[in-house]
Amino acid sequence: MWIDTHCHLDAAEFDLDRPAVVRRARDACVSCLVLPAVEAGNFDSVRRLAHEHRLAYALGIHPLATDRADDADLERLQDALQTHRDDPRLVAVGEIGLDHFVPPSGPERALALARDRSRQVHFYVAQLKLARDAGLPVILHVRRSADGLMQGLRRVPVAGGIAHAFNGSAVQARHFVECGLKLGFGGAMTFERALQIRALAVAMPENALVIETDSPDIPPHWLYRTAAERTGSVAQARNEPAELPRIGSTLAALRGWSVEHTAAVTRANALAALPRLRSLLE
Repeated sequence: MWIDTHCHLDAAEFDLDRPAVVRRARDACVSCLVLPAVEAGNFDSVRRLAHEHRLAYALGIHPLATDRADDADLERLQDALQTHRDDPRLVAVGEIGLDHFVPPSGPERALALARDRSRQVHFYVAQLKLARDAGLPVILHVRRSADGLMQGLRRVPVAGGIAHAFNGSAVQARHFVECGLKLGFGGAMTFERALQIRALAVAMPENALVIETDSPDIPPHWLYRTAAERTGSVAQARNEPAELPRIGSTLAALRGWSVEHTAAVTRANALAALPRLRSLLE
């Protein structure tokens, strides 16, 4: 049985067939999905979906949502964590973190970029403190921001968690693991040209690895319909959690493991990263 440690089931791409998406995942032996929130406005939706479909959820404010968030949203997060502190389906604070890949637009780009990064850091550190106070692990968004995320974790230690869609260096990966986090691998790992990600998937200790889809995003290579689409920026098919076992098979092939061993290892690692999952699966 597999665990998808990162799935945005509340996304609009699933509005027309959400129950069928969950059914296909279960038919593919994906026993649980973790649904991270991205802003205060979808706290209720991820919680409702987790209860409706017997899944797990996390609450947090994504770094790319901080431009439309304010401190009142941090208060909403604090209130939600307190209100639902005994909800076994609430397994983490997330998706939180830093994103230094997408710069803000505008004529004063350098100033705007500095302001945007400062705002992201403010929300990131504040949410680390909320996670620490709640005793919950975190689900981290990592995009060209690994060093900044580590600085925050050293300032505000938390109860472990997952560095989602990890794509940093081997040195950075080891730092996250030393801080008690697991590393999330998904669709990007299936591309033969993703040399750094694939090398990390092989080099990291087996107790550091979890797998995810990030669906509907980061589709694996087989969801691109032609070779041209695999190298271009044109539309691709929607990703969904039923793809997780085949993504896991890619990890198995890279590590020289059986698929069964890969499922067992990544499942155990997910339970270690997000301990509340255990009670949901027993």
